[in-house]
Amino acid sequence: MTAQASGAGSTGPSTTGADGPAAAGEPDAPGEPDPAGATDGAGETDGAGEVDHAGEADGAAHGAGWSGLPAPAAAYVAAMNAGDPDAIAARVTVDFRNEHASPHGRGCVGRAAYRERLPGFLASFPGLRYSPDPDQAPVAAGDRLAMPYVMTATLPAGPLELRGLWLLTLRDDLVAARLDYWDSGAVPR
Repeated sequence: MTAQASGAGSTGPSTTGADGPAAAGEPDAPGEPDPAGATDGAGETDGAGEVDHAGEADGAAHGAGWSGLPAPAAAYVAAMNAGDPDAIAARVTVDFRNEHASPHGRGCVGRAAYRERLPGFLASFPGLRYSPDPDQAPVAAGDRLAMPYVMTATLPAGPLELRGLWLLTLRDDLVAARLDYWDSGAVPR
């Protein structure tokens, strides 16, 4: 993963929060059809257990420029990009697991704990936006989704661009778990 931040040497906001690094955007890469042609346009399996790339679908209906994402993931990204803690928390299950592969990320368990952290996270990353990674398409397999993203924000040290990957587990039209891979060294501390 790569990231850029201008203003090297300056100190910025905390690098961690309810959702990992501040000031980053979610990926919105166009999907690719399943090599066997079995994509259903929603990035789900074709019923025979084959893994589909999140295909071209009505991404405009979910905003944020994402196409082909399953509805729960698209709604979660749209809420994140809107910066509304209540809307974000409403897109996760009561027993939501938020985990980070980064040494500077802080995870939590439960919608209430996640909701409590969101205001600080969002304040740490002004202009937070998750966009699709232009070089990688989301991939879905059953209730699991790998979403490469580009997170952007405007920190006091300057603009931040950070590439990362969410591994989401979906359940009951919500996000039940999120494992976030991102380069914590790229975010000014």
